[in-house]
Amino acid sequence: MRSKKGTVSSNKQERTIVVTVHTYENHPKYKKRYRVSKKFHVDNPGEKEFNIGDEVTIYETRPISKLKKWTIIEPKEVKTT
Repeated sequence: MRSKKGTVSSNKQERTIVVTVHTYENHPKYKKRYRVSKKFHVDNPGEKEFNIGDEVTIYETRPISKLKKWTIIEPKEVKTT
């Protein structure tokens, strides 16, 4: 089961949130690292409240709809001081 960590970028849909995952890749010729971002449509089965900017962990599951193939595990607790 694959899992990824990312940040919530949209929570406007009813049982779906959009999570953006950033990764780094190396350029084949110039060997410079650059950031690549990809958006995943994630199922929110409990309809928990997620705000934009929350860090969450998602994992792969069976296809739920045309775009949703990921489910949310839990938000990562962010402590503010």
